[in-house]
Amino acid sequence: MSTKSTPGIDGSGAPDHPSRSDGFVRGLSGLIGGPLGDHAVGRDRPVGAENRLWTAVRIVLALTCLTLALHWVQKSPCQDGAWVNNEQYTRFCYTDVLALYYAERLNEGAVPYRDHPVEYPVLTGYFMGALGLPVHSAGDGNPDMNQGQWFYNLNALVLGALAVVTVAVILALRRRRPWDAALFALAPALLLTATVNWDFLAIGLAALGLLAWARSGPGPKGTMLVALSGVLLGLGGAAKMWPLFILGPILVLALRANRIRAALLSIVTAAVTVVLVNLPAAIPYRDNWDRFFELNTTRPIDWGTFWYIGRYLDGKFGDPASIGPFQWLDANIPTLNYLSYALFGLACLGVGALALLAPRRPRLAQLAFLVVAAFLIFSKVWSQQFVLWLLPLVVLARPKWGAFLVWQAAEVCYFIAFYGQLLGASTGTPVFPEGVFVLAASLRLAAVVALVVLVVREILNPEQDAVRRNYADDPDGGLLDGTPDAPWLDRWRSRRSTIEPTPTPVAATT
Repeated sequence: MSTKSTPGIDGSGAPDHPSRSDGFVRGLSGLIGGPLGDHAVGRDRPVGAENRLWTAVRIVLALTCLTLALHWVQKSPCQDGAWVNNEQYTRFCYTDVLALYYAERLNEGAVPYRDHPVEYPVLTGYFMGALGLPVHSAGDGNPDMNQGQWFYNLNALVLGALAVVTVAVILALRRRRPWDAALFALAPALLLTATVNWDFLAIGLAALGLLAWARSGPGPKGTMLVALSGVLLGLGGAAKMWPLFILGPILVLALRANRIRAALLSIVTAAVTVVLVNLPAAIPYRDNWDRFFELNTTRPIDWGTFWYIGRYLDGKFGDPASIGPFQWLDANIPTLNYLSYALFGLACLGVGALALLAPRRPRLAQLAFLVVAAFLIFSKVWSQQFVLWLLPLVVLARPKWGAFLVWQAAEVCYFIAFYGQLLGASTGTPVFPEGVFVLAASLRLAAVVALVVLVVREILNPEQDAVRRNYADDPDGGLLDGTPDAPWLDRWRSRRSTIEPTPTPVAATT
């Protein structure tokens, strides 16, 4: 049985202090005088009653803006689009946003899906057109205007705003733990990949969907928020498919809490939203709309994935006279697709079983992280910017600095190795041996798997969950927060306890 979240361990509602609660930060704080003292903590006001100018919330928001500004500077060498001597790779500044302005013929005024097939889900295509077509219109007949640069900067502004929205959602969900959001604000992945693609469109919508669910409760207003969460997650899924995966954890948690109708309402509204957003492109321009599905169906093993590592090992240690299993899968893409889907499906079933059988109902963010991480682990495509999908989910699921920084270090190593691969493929001269890139990809994979293991361990041992130190149940649970488990689960536990035999005492021997 759960109890409704209370203001904190001591009932004060005072914010969490990482230098006292997080072992890694506490050890690191020794370099600057040690953890925050009792006198300073004693002067803390309850959350929401601060009267200082620089509160934790404002500092985190400022740090996010600073990181995004540094990201813009890091990408600035590529903004003019005059990529000579492979400077987009040597300066680590390549971005799909600028490249696809021309590849998707937005510079010619082509309307996405109507005039040109688009390789992304429809909301991303609409977004590209909504920003790209006005830029083309303004630059048409004006040779002094660098349309590509204007397009990139306009996208960077909007995507940066969505990143700020995402961290604001994290802060809203963790009012008693505002410093958790600093993990997001200071993440090297945010610095390096924020505008490599349009991922923050889906991330921002998914974050708002989680917030709507977290604010839901009984009554008509709660029902409206449940429906709104479905709409927002559906919009996110229409931009990048992964936000729809969050609906699975909502369903299984609602099943355990006997709130299945609310979960079904969110799922139905999400499905209706996805259909309505797709129809304007799918009906009149079916072939162009189908490009996304065609590309994902026919795409072979991509760089840096679990399958790519296996294919490399096949060639390195397998019999040169025969084809290894991963090499065979690369040549038989339909089988690769089915196997990838099957492994992801099995992982989702495992997450569902974990949610139902855990000693205490897991938090929504924990399960959402596990599902999205499983998708990336078993997917045949794992682009460099997909790290952003996990970033807010990790912060909400396991806000501990040590493992987080190890994961981010692995992501930075992969980022550097990936650009080396790009440069080598472009010039025909390898920058470093293939094994170096495979090692970086393996470290990234291992870091994500390690995070999965740690989250599962905390689900099985909820007393180790940092978030539960400040919240009695689940701050993201919405109407599930504080709800007791369903009667059927209690009956199943009772039957199980009566079926299990009582251990027979064994006499001590010497």
